[in-house]
Amino acid sequence: MAQFSEVRRASSLLSVSSLSERREALASIARLLEEEKDSIRLENNKDVDNAEKEGIASSILHRLVFSDDKIKSVEKGYKDLCNLPDPIGKIREKRELDPGFVLEKKTFPIGVIGMIFEARPDALLQIAGLSLLSGNGLILKGGKEAAYTNRILVDIIKRATSSFSFGSSWILGIESREDVKVLLSAEEYVDLLIPRGSNKFVRYCMENTRIPVMGHSDGKCHTFIDKSADFDKAVKICVDAKVQYSAACNATETFLVHKDILSAFLPKLEKAFIENNVKIHADEESIKYLKTASPIAEGDVDKEYLDKECNIIVIDDVKKASQHINAHGSHHTDAIITEDQENAAYFVSFVDSADVFVNCSTRFADGFRFGLGAEVGISTSKLHARGPVGLDGLMTTKWILRGNGETVGEYSGANGKEFHHKELI
Repeated sequence: MAQFSEVRRASSLLSVSSLSERREALASIARLLEEEKDSIRLENNKDVDNAEKEGIASSILHRLVFSDDKIKSVEKGYKDLCNLPDPIGKIREKRELDPGFVLEKKTFPIGVIGMIFEARPDALLQIAGLSLLSGNGLILKGGKEAAYTNRILVDIIKRATSSFSFGSSWILGIESREDVKVLLSAEEYVDLLIPRGSNKFVRYCMENTRIPVMGHSDGKCHTFIDKSADFDKAVKICVDAKVQYSAACNATETFLVHKDILSAFLPKLEKAFIENNVKIHADEESIKYLKTASPIAEGDVDKEYLDKECNIIVIDDVKKASQHINAHGSHHTDAIITEDQENAAYFVSFVDSADVFVNCSTRFADGFRFGLGAEVGISTSKLHARGPVGLDGLMTTKWILRGNGETVGEYSGANGKEFHHKELI
């Protein structure tokens, strides 16, 4: 626990550092990543080679590869983060209880974040960048498949930030399963856990810690093609939602198609999916209009494929679509494609998901694309933060009351003073 204690100490220094210093630290990390990209590539190749030898799933392998393009994307993300306003010290509420007696609600860092994530090295850098700018300490446990890559990335971050006032101990990388057990029991040092992985793993974390847990398990996303949909627009959106990065948690897994457009729309969608090597599982009604689909098997309707594979299911109307999504989705990201504004409004109101989209791809559910700079993950929780969790999701608040000798006794009883509660913000 000594290392955890060091993270706690460093996080206190980080939380009171200036915005300019935190921005300089981000720039320092970005420069060192560029300088060390050959070394990063060598370590990443070790992980990729090991994964291929072990026959790892293609969806995981795709996430594991840390290409030059991904490094450039992270560097751009860091530059974008540096252009964001300081999340620390924002005034959320301000009111004058009496003349000169002022109450404020301000944002402050949560403290120390414990992050357990999948074999995806770029996620480590996104998480680290957000934690640094938001003033939070960070304890990281990445997937074992990315051990070599994660190790060198944490080392680069430490070296790049060692000369700043808060030092390099604000970030700690842990690797073993035993370390995870220690992390789950470290409520004295860790303020929030964010696990990213399977539903089984997230549930394990929730059941084996007293630390608050924020996160999502599955990305069982849906796209509903309404009867009023523009077919060309719908096909374009559906292909992007499934193909652009099929291993992502925000890729659509199930396409719901209105019963009135089966014969006109499904052949167009199938043609586009065939061209992009997408395997289709179809229900009893929709399969009549498809040439290459296989019947939906038991359990397919609740499956997260994370690959070029999907379900097509016939739906009667927007009400039934919303009910199906709420029953079989994971409350992550769901979309409707429609030209009917009433149906769009119904869908937005009744679909109980963190992200609900109209006439666009589910792949837009991302902190970078939302303009948050990056994200530590997408939360399906309804408490604290929901959807892509960026800087704001890593902040908590304090109530600050500034007075001049006021006492509760002055405001109590029949002859007590009355508050005037003037809102200042």
